Amino acid sequence: MGDARRHPAPVMPLLIACALGIEHLALRTGRGKGGPGPVTVIRTGMGPKAAENAVRRALGQDGVRGAAVIASGFCAGLAPGMHPGDLVVAEETRDDSGTTACTGTGLLVDALTRAVPGRNVHTGPVTGSGHVVRGAERAGLRATGAIAVDMESAATLRTAVRTGPRPVAAVRVVVDAPEYELVRIGTVRGGISAFRVLRAVLPAFHEWHRSLLLPRR
Repeated sequence: MGDARRHPAPVMPLLIACALGIEHLALRTGRGKGGPGPVTVIRTGMGPKAAENAVRRALGQDGVRGAAVIASGFCAGLAPGMHPGDLVVAEETRDDSGTTACTGTGLLVDALTRAVPGRNVHTGPVTGSGHVVRGAERAGLRATGAIAVDMESAATLRTAVRTGPRPVAAVRVVVDAPEYELVRIGTVRGGISAFRVLRAVLPAFHEWHRSLLLPRR
């Protein structure tokens, strides 16, 4: 009979997917101690198709196949009263191809509250779009019950669970909102605020990742 202590169970890796170079920079240089297992941050490129292809490729690589997946980066807030720098934790992601339920939403909310004190954290459905959403289109998406929209989260999580069963989550930072619509990220105060918040979320991601390794009762 073998000694289990000599052959510990492999630790579930974590894959964090974002679309833009500025998001990738924030997540790669974020503050906080490392997580309980290997962490890979990939830049998928913009749009649902790019996200789908990049996540499928990443999850086919050795050391990443069994990874939990977090879709992260910036988003457009849909609810009145949202501000740049607010956080959004998806309860589910949705687009024309269907809906993907997220794992550990409540734990992420608690962890983000500790990691980024003073920032509002919103929870609810995050919807996907094939283009940047502007103006009156926000109201139509809000009427569906969604609280935020981005171009990659739904495709990222859908592809992840179709590749194999795994925990998935989406955490986004509001970069523009109904009263704070931006033209370009990083050129105004709202974009800079969102960048700083995104740099601060990694401890919460590591806490969520760690929770997946705990025995379930």
